[in-house]
Amino acid sequence: MTKTTKTAIEANTEANTGALTKHNRPAVTKASIAVLAAVMTFGMAGGAFAQTVGGGTSDMSSAGNTNGGGLPQIQTQGDVSFTSGGVGLDESHALISAQAHWPLSLRFTGPTSDYLADVHVRIADAKNTEVLKADAQGPYMLVKLPPGHYTVYARYKDSEKKQGVTVAGDGKAKADFHWSMQ
Repeated sequence: MTKTTKTAIEANTEANTGALTKHNRPAVTKASIAVLAAVMTFGMAGGAFAQTVGGGTSDMSSAGNTNGGGLPQIQTQGDVSFTSGGVGLDESHALISAQAHWPLSLRFTGPTSDYLADVHVRIADAKNTEVLKADAQGPYMLVKLPPGHYTVYARYKDSEKKQGVTVAGDGKAKADFHWSMQ
């Protein structure tokens, strides 16, 4: 056996057994870096894909929604659909932009126009039948409900306020609730 043949056989055997030599180490290092880069790229892109596409979760956060555009998860109670949130800037902008496509928009503010969350909302129709009971997850709540006359009750801490609204079409009815306490 010649020295060249022996070296080739040894190199082949070492490469197949995973032994590192000075001849195959750079290839392994380059391969490891390539695999690591691919994992990190697809891992990050996979997370962004999950946030963009969403899923069928029932939580009220933006991640996992199926609405697109950064809207919080849409919830339903009977024939009424709603979404609420707006704590983050992106979510606030998404909710404000979407107001024109929802029949009723609600906004909750505190002193010096601070945005409020955890406002208990109840909406009753003209016959005083409750059509929605939910907690707002942020300063904005968008509600899809049939045209008609409604009373919106909003309770923050121990203070309840109410307003009558007439829903006639998308983006037309709005109600602002303001509390002087934080």
